[in-house]
Amino acid sequence: MIIRTVTALVASTTLLAACATHDGDAQGEGAAVTARLETPSVGTAGQDAADDPAIWASSAPVRIGGVSTMGFVAGTDKKAGLYIYGLDGAVLQFLPEGLLNNVDLTGGLSVEGRPQVVLGASDRTPGKTGVALYLFDPAGEAGVRPWGAIRSDVVEPYGFCFARRGAEVHAILVGHEGEVRQFVLAADAAGRPDAREVRRFKIGTISEGCAADEATDALYIAEENVGLWRYRLDPSGGDGRALVQPVTPGVLVADAEGLAVIEDGAARYLIGSSQGDSTFPVWRIDGPQPVFAGRFVVGTGEVDRVTGTDGVDALGGSVGAAFPEGLVVVQDDVNDAGTQNFKYIDWRDIRAALGLN
Repeated sequence: MIIRTVTALVASTTLLAACATHDGDAQGEGAAVTARLETPSVGTAGQDAADDPAIWASSAPVRIGGVSTMGFVAGTDKKAGLYIYGLDGAVLQFLPEGLLNNVDLTGGLSVEGRPQVVLGASDRTPGKTGVALYLFDPAGEAGVRPWGAIRSDVVEPYGFCFARRGAEVHAILVGHEGEVRQFVLAADAAGRPDAREVRRFKIGTISEGCAADEATDALYIAEENVGLWRYRLDPSGGDGRALVQPVTPGVLVADAEGLAVIEDGAARYLIGSSQGDSTFPVWRIDGPQPVFAGRFVVGTGEVDRVTGTDGVDALGGSVGAAFPEGLVVVQDDVNDAGTQNFKYIDWRDIRAALGLN
C-alpha cells in the first residue's frame, strides 16, 4: 500500500532545475585512477540528466532483457527514468518512469514468498513526489518492474538511500532543502509495499547524498555547501549529529554530493563526491570515528576522465569476472563520447592508488 501523507506539488520549472553550479572541466588534486569502461550516454541529451547509480551482484547468472548477467547497475536519467545496465555497461532495460533523481537497492524483503531485490528512487514527478519502488526477482526473467511508491510531503525529493537495521529495511528520503524522512519498508500480505514513517528531521540547507553503515549505527548525509554529517541510523537518534568533514579546500569542495559505503574484508570505507573540484574523498569508517584516508581523481585512460560527479555507488567483493574485489560506479557530468553517462572503476585500482590496507 502507499503510505498516506500529504503530497505537495511544485512548478515544473523548479523540478527540472539542475542541482549543480560547478565548473565541469575543473579537477583538483588526488591519487589518479582510470575507469575501466563506461555506459552509453543517457537518452536526455544536452542537459544535466544522468544522476545516480546503484550496484547489485549475484553469485549465479540472472537474466534481464533476455541477457545473462552476474549483476547490474541501475542509473537514473533524472529527466526521463531509470536505466538498468549490465556489468559491461550495455543497456539491458529502460523504465520511462519520469523525474527520478537518486536510486538505491537492497535485499532482505520477500514478496509473495519469494526473495526480491528492491530498488527505490527519489521521485520528483509532479503528482508522484516521494519514493518510486521497483522489484527484481533473481529467479525470474521479468527484469526490474514497478512495485509501488512511498508518498511523502517532501516538496522536492532529492537524495535517497536504503539501510538495514537487523531484519528491517529502512528507506531514507532527503529533500532538496534538507528535509529527511525515514521509513521502515515491508511487504503486506497482498505483496504490496507497506511503509511507515519512523523519523523526520531537518538538516539545514540543500542536501542530497546519503549512505548508511549499520555496524556503527551511522547515517551519513552530505549538506552540499556545509559538509559531511553523521547521524545515528537508529530513529531514536532524532536530529543529533556530528560534523565529520566541513567543506574545506583540498578535502571536500562544494557541492558535496553522492555518498557510498564499500566493504573491503574487515575494513569499510565511505566514498564521497566532491563535485566542486571533481575529486572523491574517502574515509575509513569501521572504527570509533571516521578517518580521512585520502582522495582520488578519475583521469583519462581506456575512457575519458570523470568531472563534475553527482552520484556514486560502490560494492565490495566479486562483481562479475571483471571486478573480482569490488566495483565503484560514478556519474560523469562532461562525457567526451557524448552526453552524460556512468563510468565503472575497479576498486583494486582505488585501493592501490590510496595505499589502503
